[in-house]
Amino acid sequence: MAKSITVSVPDIGDFSSVDVIEVFVSPGDKVSKEDSLIALETDKATMEVPCPYQGEVKSLSLKVGDKVSIGDAILTLTVIEEKEDDAPSAKKEASDNHSKNQQSHQASPVPNENSDNDAQTIETIQLPDIGDFKAVDVIEILVQVGDNVNKEDPLIALETDKATMEVPAPIAGKVEKILIKAGDKISQGDAIISLLTSEAKNENAPASSTKKSNISEQVIEAASTPDQSTLTPPPNKNLTSTKVHAGPATRRLARELGIELELIKGQGSKGRILTSDIKQFVKAQLQNPSSGQNSLNINFLPMPEIDFSQFGEIEVKPLSRLKQKSGANLHRNWVQIPHVTQFDEADITELELFRQKNKVRSSDQGIKLTPLAFFLKAAVSTLQQFPEFNASLTPDGKNLIYKKYYHIGVAVETPQGLVVPVLRDVDKKGILQIAKALDTLSAKAREGKLSAGDMQGSGFTLSSLGGIGGTGFTPIINAPDVAIMGISKAKVVPQFIDETIMPRRMLPFSLSYDHRVIDGAQAARFTAFYAKQLQDIRNMLL
Repeated sequence: MAKSITVSVPDIGDFSSVDVIEVFVSPGDKVSKEDSLIALETDKATMEVPCPYQGEVKSLSLKVGDKVSIGDAILTLTVIEEKEDDAPSAKKEASDNHSKNQQSHQASPVPNENSDNDAQTIETIQLPDIGDFKAVDVIEILVQVGDNVNKEDPLIALETDKATMEVPAPIAGKVEKILIKAGDKISQGDAIISLLTSEAKNENAPASSTKKSNISEQVIEAASTPDQSTLTPPPNKNLTSTKVHAGPATRRLARELGIELELIKGQGSKGRILTSDIKQFVKAQLQNPSSGQNSLNINFLPMPEIDFSQFGEIEVKPLSRLKQKSGANLHRNWVQIPHVTQFDEADITELELFRQKNKVRSSDQGIKLTPLAFFLKAAVSTLQQFPEFNASLTPDGKNLIYKKYYHIGVAVETPQGLVVPVLRDVDKKGILQIAKALDTLSAKAREGKLSAGDMQGSGFTLSSLGGIGGTGFTPIINAPDVAIMGISKAKVVPQFIDETIMPRRMLPFSLSYDHRVIDGAQAARFTAFYAKQLQDIRNMLL
């Protein structure tokens, strides 16, 4: 027999006028017992209120932003085949459990027996009563040995199948030893941390308690502090200031979908991430799979932290700011752009003979005529034939922006790291003009005098290691470009030409391209055309 039941806010401890920060159900929704109905937030915790019965939501009595207290109506539920004797009110059930929990949620630090009451002692902090849970996962250690903690500062984060919670320090002190690690499973009474404390002990006082957990285990599903970080801690807690504000149901959904919560901007109160935010994020990614922006993140294993000093003498030096910044950009480009690299070679025998003949004349004009000037000119000639390579993909992945100008980025090595200044209007310059502009730009780069404008606007990038060596490499695309050319060291090798073996100077080069924009056949034609331009530089005049 169906009947209507009003579900009210249960006993949530010594709190009143608590903010409703999320409503998980709508009229017409079918809910099971223990399904989350709403999320509440106090100044100390975020908690979810589960449904005490199974049924169908008939109407809601509150909305996000409302303030509620114990006994306030949440919603009206139509319950089917629920006998009255079997359905005590949620409020009575909560009250009974509340009384029980008040007596049980305690932690008992173990003092150093050899110390006086007012002297410094080692207190072993144990896991307090967290309800009917055993072998709970430790998902984060929030302190380090040597840290000074105040009373109520969080020590560790735990996770059950229904809640994510932090265990605060029952007393102030200095962390002497951490007795557990992330990934361990612990139960009530297990030792977690040793604190060096100077607090006087009171033999008649009750054992130190954690944050009040006066919430009915059958009525309140979770308690999670707003400033909790990710469920999987970063390798070094000091390297990130990101704090994620989300409830257990939201975190559970994110884990199931393999999404990093840091990627999502919360629309709830105080930036809190809601389940609707996750669903909207996933929907956006499915609609724009090629966007490359905030892609669904695979949960990679964290990088191992190793104390290398145990194997021998070491020296630690910080990376330059330039390398740190370029490293982040390179990582983004490598992960978010589907790279393919095409390898080829060009016969530059005649080109090199021509360059050597004109080297002295150009030097008299104060110009250093390097092979790179010819490589850039050949690149422009090839880009004019294949305009897709001088383009950029729009952020939504739906359009290609063709550039009518020919600005080419050139990778330059500097003492601080690699930079990519941009040589503008290469199509409008002759070989000597390109060589002169290239020399000026490279000098500015090495002297650290490049402006922001000097490094913007490229449509294609060229990286040459020919002066150093190597037979080939796979350059990383310099986004938002869709391709990059890598030049290696030329060498004289025997080639079979017109049934005769002849020594020829061969230049190995590679082309990395964005496979979302360019396919393999286009890339092969591009490199073949480029090789043809270099083989006979008169082709560049056509």
